[in-house]
Amino acid sequence: MELGIIGLGKMGANIALHGMEKGIKIVGKARGQKPELTQKGVLVVDDYTSFLANLSLPRVIFLSLPAGPTVDQVLKELIPHLDKGDIIMDGGNSYYQDSIRREEKISNQGIYFVDCGTSGGMDGARHGACFMVGGRPEAVKICEPILKALAVEGGYLYTGAPGSGHFVKLVHNGIEFGMLQAIGEGVELLQHSDFDLNKRDIFGVWSHGSVIRSWLVELMEKGLGDFKDIREVPDYIEDTGEVNWLVQEGIEKEIPLPVITQSVIELFRSRNKDSDAARAISIIRHGFGGHPYGKDESIAKERRTSRIHPI
Repeated sequence: MELGIIGLGKMGANIALHGMEKGIKIVGKARGQKPELTQKGVLVVDDYTSFLANLSLPRVIFLSLPAGPTVDQVLKELIPHLDKGDIIMDGGNSYYQDSIRREEKISNQGIYFVDCGTSGGMDGARHGACFMVGGRPEAVKICEPILKALAVEGGYLYTGAPGSGHFVKLVHNGIEFGMLQAIGEGVELLQHSDFDLNKRDIFGVWSHGSVIRSWLVELMEKGLGDFKDIREVPDYIEDTGEVNWLVQEGIEKEIPLPVITQSVIELFRSRNKDSDAARAISIIRHGFGGHPYGKDESIAKERRTSRIHPI
């Protein structure tokens, strides 16, 4: 099996390393050198000619890029070099309507486009991710063995028509926001209780047999151990705006999403008030996705530009 990866950042690099361990030939395209990858056997190049020459037909190419104009720019650069039957997988958090539009346009040129919702954070990318995949069956059939090899056991699903993979991932992200908000509010209650409580120990015991045990609870336990006082953590939470799209989707379809909507509102609130709940959520988000603490102008820009398809 062979896989080309464009974008060797936090997620792309970890997927590349995991793929090598699974016996997949990995060819990566990046702007700079990646010695941590080349030392492990990943072939890293900086031009499309070399990138494609080292992949067998039909080529399977995974995009690990920020949603929005970057995806369209890379597609514009890449597609003239491809052959009919090649497959492009968008493994980022693109808006599903953008993916439908891209698939329709690209398929007219004889090239397949697959929307591949990817979850599991950096740890999942490195050791086994969760993939939700939409696209034409004939395209998915070709890339499916690679995705199954890269997925954690039980972590691969073909969701159906083009756009469905990114739609399912969008719903996943909305659920994630609601769960994060609930955990953050719980931390705030513990922080301001009348008892002398060890919050890390509490989340530790909740990770063993409780109804709410989960990876997010485990990340909260671990993150609380990184700080003497949670108030050391900035309470300003950045995000790239995907769950805002989901709230708009609910409004358009007149589907009530009170928990998910409120979680977005509380995220906005973190940018305007002092909040221990926001600090707790920042810790978890840093744990699973390497998301920054405090303000980050590049993410704020992505929030404004990552959706191409209009409301």
